[in-house]
Amino acid sequence: MVKFSKELEAQLIPEWREAFVNYWQLKKQIKKIKLSRAPKHSSSAQDGDGDLFGRSIFDPIRFVTKKLASANNLFGSADNKTELIQVKRKNMENNGEEDQDVYETELAQLFSQEDEVRIFFEKLDEELNKVNQFYGTKEGEFLERGEILNKQLQILMDLKQILKDRRWKNSPAKLSSGSVPCSWSSSPRSSDYAESITDDQLNETSIEISETDETIATLEKNGINFMNLATRTKTKKGKPKMAMRIDIPATTPTRTISAVTSMLWEDLVNNPKKEGHGEYINRKKIQCAEKMIRGAFVELYRGLGLLKTYSSLNMVAFVKILKKFDKVSNQQASASYLKAVKRSHFISSDKVVRLMDEVESMFIKHFANNDRKKAMKFLRPQQHKDSHMVTFFVGLFTGCFVSLFSVYAILAHLSGIFSPSKGTASAYMETVYPVFSVFALLSLHLFMYGCNLFMWKNSRINYNFIFEFAPSTVLKYRDAFLICTTFMTAVVGAMVVHLILRASGFSPSQVDTIPGILLLVFIALLICPFDIFYRPTRYCFIRVIRNIVCSPFYKVLMVDFFMADQLTSQITLLRHMESTACYFLAGSLRKHQYETCHSGRLFSELVYVISFLPYYWRAMQCARRWFDECDPTHLANMGKYVSAMVAAVARLTYARQVHQDHLWFSIVLVTSIVATVYQLYWDFVKDWGLLNPKSKNPWLRDELILKNKSIYYVSMALNVVLRVAWVETVMGFRVGAVESRLLEFLLASLEVIRRGHWNFYRLENEHLNNVGKYRAVKTVPLPFRETDSDG
Repeated sequence: MVKFSKELEAQLIPEWREAFVNYWQLKKQIKKIKLSRAPKHSSSAQDGDGDLFGRSIFDPIRFVTKKLASANNLFGSADNKTELIQVKRKNMENNGEEDQDVYETELAQLFSQEDEVRIFFEKLDEELNKVNQFYGTKEGEFLERGEILNKQLQILMDLKQILKDRRWKNSPAKLSSGSVPCSWSSSPRSSDYAESITDDQLNETSIEISETDETIATLEKNGINFMNLATRTKTKKGKPKMAMRIDIPATTPTRTISAVTSMLWEDLVNNPKKEGHGEYINRKKIQCAEKMIRGAFVELYRGLGLLKTYSSLNMVAFVKILKKFDKVSNQQASASYLKAVKRSHFISSDKVVRLMDEVESMFIKHFANNDRKKAMKFLRPQQHKDSHMVTFFVGLFTGCFVSLFSVYAILAHLSGIFSPSKGTASAYMETVYPVFSVFALLSLHLFMYGCNLFMWKNSRINYNFIFEFAPSTVLKYRDAFLICTTFMTAVVGAMVVHLILRASGFSPSQVDTIPGILLLVFIALLICPFDIFYRPTRYCFIRVIRNIVCSPFYKVLMVDFFMADQLTSQITLLRHMESTACYFLAGSLRKHQYETCHSGRLFSELVYVISFLPYYWRAMQCARRWFDECDPTHLANMGKYVSAMVAAVARLTYARQVHQDHLWFSIVLVTSIVATVYQLYWDFVKDWGLLNPKSKNPWLRDELILKNKSIYYVSMALNVVLRVAWVETVMGFRVGAVESRLLEFLLASLEVIRRGHWNFYRLENEHLNNVGKYRAVKTVPLPFRETDSDG
């Protein structure tokens, strides 16, 4: 049977961990009570009567009370439980806000003389008050969010009804696609528009006015007023009406360009939109607003579910810990306290349950066409269940990979492809090696990502919430290992076949097509539209890569810049992909002249572009985040990637020089040192949150997930060592072509390992930031916003 402490650890909400009952601390206090009572139960008397006599002499109060309690139990009395403890509820003012109930336990004579028992109930009261306060705070936040979403949904329904009426009347519209002005003001009657409007009211509208004026008149008739009219309208009470405007986030290139040009146009022409009817919205904008509100309802429902789980887990924790106290104290003191717990706000309040029902019914009605099954796919997505078959195939493909790699090593040794003395070694390293190294580096990165997923899961880091992954399609660590082992088994198998055919006398132009065919197969599998081999993950990867390449036109999410950071560690892979594309597409395969892809001017320029392109993408993401959030920290982060670009270009230029002079060596040294120090500072201080001199953990941070502090110091040292691997490029080691390629692959592999090592601490710091702010639910921006009518 699994202990409750382990069940609680597995089921509690990681971001709200500090708000849960500290079950483990209370258990320690009960152990202290048990130890403090141990000498009293072990008397010097030998027989049972002597022990009873000794206890009656040295502890008469406990002896008499226990006898009375047992007698009352025999006669069915239930009042004896209230004599042991009394839990009183006091009403305390909370800085002008709603009053809060504070619970305080008073002990009877039996327990009042025991310090450990008194301390236990003091801590229990603290935990109960803490749970009540947190529950009340979160409940208020969700209730307020629910009211706002109700208003947003009503405005959306009003607009959809208006557009529907326009299409129903089938009149020649002057507004494209039935569009209406997007800025309006709402009076209290606007919420009743969908119910109050009738066909007769629609027919009463004057036919002589234009379609735009007709729409405006209909909106004004039902309490909705435009904020950009020449005269400011007022309500019946004389108060100005609040204006509403729509805010669609600039998440796509089209919206981003429109937002930037609109902002520049308003600045240049002195905001001319205030003089007319404002911009117009069509069905597409309303669909975007509907999608935003739907996502907000899903997050609200998820938050309410988490709060409900929070309530039930804490209730079980109180029951379990009080039962342990009864067992240790040999008294039935839990009933009185449990009555107070059940009367407390986090148990007695039903607002969360009622709001969940309301959200569920509204979602089914407005977003699922009264299809409950469809709505539940959004509100309660099913978790992907682990399969033992995945574990089996991971082991199977791992064994196949080890066997095939052993065969490849033997064949490579016998054929002498890595021997510098043979001419075939140079051709092999220039033609086949780049393709297979691409697969090897990619597989190593997948393996490191699988290790990250395993560590995040065991450390209770909520990476699904951080990356905003769907629970039903998220990739688990076993799945990542399966993809990695399948990948490497296929690659090593192709390498073995390539060597066998090469040794059998086939022409190099025929044999060297095997890596190209393998590359085409994997590209076809990546874009395959059929729901096989993790299609949601494949399409998510393609979508993220698209967002990175099109930076800064797409809104930057956590998963976007996290993936862009991975690309900065795969520059060697990108260079090899460029060499492979040149070899297969430029006719070098047919002529078997690999020198073509190294001597051309275009190739030299592309090497420069590829070397700093990942840093450029990451810098553009920082610029976009600064534009969206107006946080200067993102500009400082952009400077880190700019310095890395300068250092990469300087090192590449220095490496390509025939006669390396001291000036370029100094430039490389200065730029590389500056970039490395900049990167190390950002790694430790910003990304990992370490090097805090005032922390209770010396030069770390206050909160650590890993219990062993030495791991953090070792990780910092390892990160420094792997960050300065660029020293090899300026040391000028004289090695052969084969050794140079192998050394390049080794350094690229070390950089991938460093990135996988960096990933864990980066997400740990992000998770602890969420924990510190109790942020377990995503805040979705809403489309409709109130503004002043005067603009």
